[in-house]
Amino acid sequence: MSDATRSPKLRPWHLDRAAFVYVRQSTPQQVLDHRESTDRQYALADRAVALGWPRDRVTTIDDDLGKSGQSIEGRPGFQRLLAEVALDNVGLILGLEMSRLARSNRDWHQLLELCARFRVLLADADAVYDPADHNDRLLLGLHGMLNEAELHVIKERMCQGRLNKARRGEPMGSPPLGYVRLASGEWAIDPDEQVQATVRLIFDRFDREGTLHGLLRYLVHHGVRIPIRPRHGPNRGGLEWRRPNRPTLSNVLHHPAYAGAYRFGHREVDPRRKRPGRPDTGKLVRRPEECLVLIRDRLPAYITWERFCDNQERLEANRARRDRPGAPRQGASLLAGLLRCGRCGRRMLVRYSGATGRYSYTCARGAADHAEPICQSLSGPALDGLVAGRVLAAVEPAALEASLAAVAEVERERSELARHWRLRLERAGCEADRAARQYQACEPENRLVGRELERRWEEALRAQRRLEDEHERWRGSAPGRLSPDDERTIRSLAGDLPAVWQATTTTPAERQRIARLLIDHVSVTVDKASERVDVTLHWSGGMTESHAMSRPVKRYDLLADYPRLVERLRGWRAERLSPAAMAERLNVEGFRPPKRAERFTRGMVQRLLWHLGLARTPFGSPAGLGRDEYRPSSLARRLGVSRDTVRRWVRVGWLTAHRDAQGHHVIWADGSELRRLRELRRLPRTWANKGRLAELTRPRPRPGR
Repeated sequence: MSDATRSPKLRPWHLDRAAFVYVRQSTPQQVLDHRESTDRQYALADRAVALGWPRDRVTTIDDDLGKSGQSIEGRPGFQRLLAEVALDNVGLILGLEMSRLARSNRDWHQLLELCARFRVLLADADAVYDPADHNDRLLLGLHGMLNEAELHVIKERMCQGRLNKARRGEPMGSPPLGYVRLASGEWAIDPDEQVQATVRLIFDRFDREGTLHGLLRYLVHHGVRIPIRPRHGPNRGGLEWRRPNRPTLSNVLHHPAYAGAYRFGHREVDPRRKRPGRPDTGKLVRRPEECLVLIRDRLPAYITWERFCDNQERLEANRARRDRPGAPRQGASLLAGLLRCGRCGRRMLVRYSGATGRYSYTCARGAADHAEPICQSLSGPALDGLVAGRVLAAVEPAALEASLAAVAEVERERSELARHWRLRLERAGCEADRAARQYQACEPENRLVGRELERRWEEALRAQRRLEDEHERWRGSAPGRLSPDDERTIRSLAGDLPAVWQATTTTPAERQRIARLLIDHVSVTVDKASERVDVTLHWSGGMTESHAMSRPVKRYDLLADYPRLVERLRGWRAERLSPAAMAERLNVEGFRPPKRAERFTRGMVQRLLWHLGLARTPFGSPAGLGRDEYRPSSLARRLGVSRDTVRRWVRVGWLTAHRDAQGHHVIWADGSELRRLRELRRLPRTWANKGRLAELTRPRPRPGR
């Protein structure tokens, strides 16, 4: 009697549709080693034939061989099976065990719901189940719970075994760059001298460069290659020299094994960060102190643990965050990342003005985040000059030690690079000698092998000559040995630190690095009604130092000595002194103009006299103006703004202006235009006033023109 007769659950409509056999193994290793289980799953096609399906109506889905059943993601075979059920093409699904279909209750019950709706039967090696029957559905639900529980038991057993092994300090996985695995399973420092020298060079140069990008640039500039032992492929375990890259260098600097520490459980998976179809996403790297197992002094070390911790702190400080200054930049500013606003406490930003090289510090975070007005701003060079002077004064006692360290640094860098090149040349010579011995050991009449060995020998010789040429070029550009005169020059510079600080060979990043070693942060408070700026230096040791400085301002009335300046000009005007003589006296008495000028000139005094009403007409300006017509200087005086502001308004088209026969600007502004310009001057440039600003920037045409 056939199975179709024994099972009353089979109906004619089941036989009218196809039967599907689902084949799955959890890992590629099981596919290779557990062949009997795979063959038993394929043999289920015979059971479908015995149940009454023709052989050509039985389809085997084996797309998920070597894939885990803990989730539907990454299992195209299971997804195809669901699609076929939803299309009403399936009458029977066969699997060796129910766990082969799914080990997740969510995926399993999704399959049961679809099978019950479309009247699909499930079968294994023992029985046939109908998901629409409540008894079978209860049994299948129990199967799903057992499958999921079994998965958790297996995973927990494996994790506990790995954790017990890790607590004993037994290394697992592949060793990092610079290490090799011994036959006993332990990790040891790579016996290759060039590999060891390269790894130590990476740590030494990071100490001097201070940033990961600076380290990468240095290695690429000097042609240093990174030793890699591939984990897969035909050259597995062999030594390859590759171009340095950021991820590899980052892994080296962050791996505690180089400090002799063994870690386990440093990678955790955050389900919220996982992306469908990408199984490697969602992984987070824990700090060494947060790992499940951390055993110090367990492995052979390249660096000390204290040095490793210092590197981690430096890498963390290089990340631009709210509470960190970030890595030193190439901009001209000295206090980028260190400057704080004395009013709101936020970090002040650096703004560069294009090709001019000028820069300023601005507290604009409130404007960017909350649409607030700009808190305060000031010119950068003046503040940097004050802080640089205090920094140089602080390091002056250590100038001699710094000069000696500089001499030793030059010698050490040269010796490191020279040793690196010597090892590379030695390796190239060994490769060429090996190729020569292989060619010479070949039988002369065996040209089938001899031609290939001869080609390899020639390639090795070409690579050796190419490396020797590169070495000669490096010797021409590398720092040479310091002569006694060079050493005396370096020591003499210790007495002139400002000259070294201002030298063109001193980069802005180096100045920033020195400032960050000594200063925790600097807070400034700008008096918007004058040129006074209160500066507070917070040194790294916790001490504070307060200073007051003058900032460049745009208007004369913002100068602290503006009343005395006006008094002087009125007195000299009564004495009928010329503008040139007034400018000379102002410079002698110590007056300074606003903005970035250092001395008063004749033209400055002329414009200031006109602005103060001490001159009847602007000096050098032609007469003959009509009603409601102004020169830029007279309109600026009428509105109480600077002449540069009026000229800018003319340039952008906010004023009705033309040029006379002599080429001078003539501006027309009647009473209504003056009211518009006064409102335009007072209205804040904010987003809320955008519409009104657009109206105020459109001048009214002059009547009759």
